Amino acid sequence: MRLKQEEKKKFDLTMEEFIASKYIQEMKNYVQHGNTSTFTHCYTVAYYSYWLSLRLKTNFDTRSIIRGAMLHDFYLYDWHISDATHRLHGFSHPRVSLYNAKKHFALNSIERDIIEKHMWPLTLTKVPKYRESVLICMVDKVCSIAEIIQCKVATLQT
Repeated sequence: MRLKQEEKKKFDLTMEEFIASKYIQEMKNYVQHGNTSTFTHCYTVAYYSYWLSLRLKTNFDTRSIIRGAMLHDFYLYDWHISDATHRLHGFSHPRVSLYNAKKHFALNSIERDIIEKHMWPLTLTKVPKYRESVLICMVDKVCSIAEIIQCKVATLQT
């Protein structure tokens, strides 16, 4: 599942702001699932969400998809370490990610919705409002499962 050359150019252009950000680069210091960094996880979700949005017969805001996906786990802490500031990580990190994203970047309503509601249906009351948010919810779950399985398979092979 590769982007075509023109699609990749648009993706890279949209990602420039994030790649240049020291705050986004900090995401490389935290493990998301298995051996995958939070940066790599968010980049992967952004890439595949964008790829899928271009292939579905729906009019998506692709820029918001890329941006919202890249910021959906922008919480900047190690959730594997027990700490009172991030108890119940699965429920609380969307709020922290949205706070951080709003602090460092200008966001539109779709991007805010993506970040805040990407953990649905775990966060029952935070139902996605936009089709872009629903797409990110689905791609995020698939990428997370793939990262966990990849780590388990690598562990079994050693």
